[in-house]
Amino acid sequence: MNDREAASAPRPHKPVPFAPADFEAYAGGTDPARVSEAAHLAAQALVHSGRASNDPEITKRLVKLADRQGLEAIAEIWAASPARSLPGALWRLYALRAATLQDPEGISVFFRAGQHTAQVSNAVAGVAEPPGAQEITVMANAILSGAFDGDFDVALERSAAFCRVVALGQATLAQEREVAHAEHASALTRKAHQLVRTAEDLEGAAKMWRSGTLD
Repeated sequence: MNDREAASAPRPHKPVPFAPADFEAYAGGTDPARVSEAAHLAAQALVHSGRASNDPEITKRLVKLADRQGLEAIAEIWAASPARSLPGALWRLYALRAATLQDPEGISVFFRAGQHTAQVSNAVAGVAEPPGAQEITVMANAILSGAFDGDFDVALERSAAFCRVVALGQATLAQEREVAHAEHASALTRKAHQLVRTAEDLEGAAKMWRSGTLD
């Protein structure tokens, strides 16, 4: 292959690194109406077909959908949806799981820093003690599994509670590091605010699911 052919050859697909602070960074599609329709139809099909099945293997495959397809592929149709919609809520569940599996040790540090202050949210999130990397990973999978084989609103509320504990931990560590590491502290504070906003959206989506208005 010559230099010109090499330059024009398609590059291998490489997953984009993801963190909780990046929830709002994705945009999907060029036709908003068609993208919105596809997002809603896909989310409805996924949630309702998953909940209609009693097969744990189907639930496992749905949980690992982003692992097989890539989070960017899901983002193309779901990330641009309103936060308090079915595709928007489902996107946040997948994105939170992906961010947690990407850095379970780091997330567990934030969780431990916030869990004793946010005791109610800690209990709702349901992370086993002590909350190390393995326990955080199990929790992330369990929450997403609950969206398909349990109560969808409970899965949303557990995810929101987890976000609140992690956000409080980030804010706590930011205060401790403000003098010695001002730039890092500022970044942690910004991420904490973003996670609180995500928690509020998940809680709002849970209320809408219970009232039958989440679509």
